[in-house]
Amino acid sequence: MTDRLYNLTPVLHLLIMGALVAMVPLCWVWLRNPQASTARRVQALTVITLFITFDLVLFGAFTRLTDSGLGCPDWPGCYGHASPVGAQAAIAFEQSQMPDGPVTHAKAWIEMVHRYMAMAVGGLILTLTAFAWVRRWRSDATSGMLWPTVTLLWVCVQGAFGALTVTMKLFPLIVTLHLMGGLVLLALLTLQVQRQRLANEHRSSVLLPPILYAATVLGLLLLTVQVLLGGWVSTNYAVLACNTFPQCQNSWWPLMNFEQGFTLWRHLGLDAAGQPLVFESLTAIHYVHRLAAYGVMVYLVVLAVLLRRVSALRTSAKFLLICLLLQLLTGLSNVVLDWPLAAAVLHTGGAAALVVVLMWILTGARASRSTVLN
Repeated sequence: MTDRLYNLTPVLHLLIMGALVAMVPLCWVWLRNPQASTARRVQALTVITLFITFDLVLFGAFTRLTDSGLGCPDWPGCYGHASPVGAQAAIAFEQSQMPDGPVTHAKAWIEMVHRYMAMAVGGLILTLTAFAWVRRWRSDATSGMLWPTVTLLWVCVQGAFGALTVTMKLFPLIVTLHLMGGLVLLALLTLQVQRQRLANEHRSSVLLPPILYAATVLGLLLLTVQVLLGGWVSTNYAVLACNTFPQCQNSWWPLMNFEQGFTLWRHLGLDAAGQPLVFESLTAIHYVHRLAAYGVMVYLVVLAVLLRRVSALRTSAKFLLICLLLQLLTGLSNVVLDWPLAAAVLHTGGAAALVVVLMWILTGARASRSTVLN
């Protein structure tokens, strides 16, 4: 494997490629809405960016689950090239040494397609931020520039974590934070889409009783913790540590090593001292995620039922219930069907969808002083 973890030789070619990919949705939005105002076009572009970012999160899960995260073991290119085409000789050599290892032609393409998508998302977010700043310059309005700017800064942080994911050789904590960063990016884009929709349609926020609004905020926080636990399961490859349901290893309380399992600063498959993880640590990682899932699932189901009582949020509450059902089914499938790829990817997608739905509700509502449900 290459000794050069960072090779900036193909940066210009990669930037050009990312710009070209980003131009496709940008041109599509502008040509499809020739009579629309700039605000409407920006809203459409933000929706497209949210959609592509959601796809990127799914493809990131696919990249991780197919063991393609080190398909190109340097960054940002592939063995110093802008695509696996130029790196064929290096990839072929690594594949000949380890046919089932982390570097193969297929895995290199999966990894690079993920990076191309990430660059396209970055280009689109940069475009949205530019529009926000131009609007500020023309109209001296500052209300619409904060969140695009925050999103641009965050996507830069996310890119840095993407680089560390490769250069630190799939360090579990870094990979988990990279996954969480993608979901934060989804939340920021959802916030912008919702605010743009309310402004363009001249709608006001839905008024919620303070307790219900606070309960929704708590639901998002609980979901965040559960996603982090799920990411820790995935990045430590602990999904099959419990292969029975509802018990784990045919026991309600199997042998577990919490100290080793939840030591955060360690390399993949090793404990803090550099020794191989014992199986009981993987069991602890998996079972904590499963036990927490029960509580979070019940809480969010009750929350969805309460939100359905608000007429303006019935559709959102229905989507929340559908996403929870998807999470339940895909989570069970991962255990009883020995971790099928489709179910594992959809499980990540369900978590991302839950973040989007809860963020959509929160940014489209506000707490009122009334305790009467609308």
